Amino acid sequence: MPMTLDIVTVERSIYHADDVDVVVVPGSEGVMGILPRHSPIVTALKEGVLEIVRGENRELLAIGGGFMEVRESQVVILAEAAEHADEIDVARAEAARVRARQVVEEAPDKQDMEKAMAALRRAEVRLRVSKKRAQQATGSH
Repeated sequence: MPMTLDIVTVERSIYHADDVDVVVVPGSEGVMGILPRHSPIVTALKEGVLEIVRGENRELLAIGGGFMEVRESQVVILAEAAEHADEIDVARAEAARVRARQVVEEAPDKQDMEKAMAALRRAEVRLRVSKKRAQQATGSH
């Protein structure tokens, strides 16, 4: 019995499917795999790769943190930001990573450093998702 998965941000609905077999999320305490009939849970998510398995298909999204609620066979993710692998502009993500690294090196205070580190993590996640998608398309791992 598959699950229903909804992923939303403040701006838009990112994803909806009623036939999801597994959802792998970057939980605040580590990577979590959610299967149908999982125990109810509400948890924080951090920046990372979100993987959706539907039969033989694997879909990847980059998320920028948020929250997940699991109830019976329904998963709802409220993400701060989320992008499908094919929506990621690799050049833009690489430029964001370079800018964030520069800010990290030059950050005048702790608050600026934390913001820059978060931006760096988001850029690296986007690049990782894009790279994994390219590997899937060519059949290499």
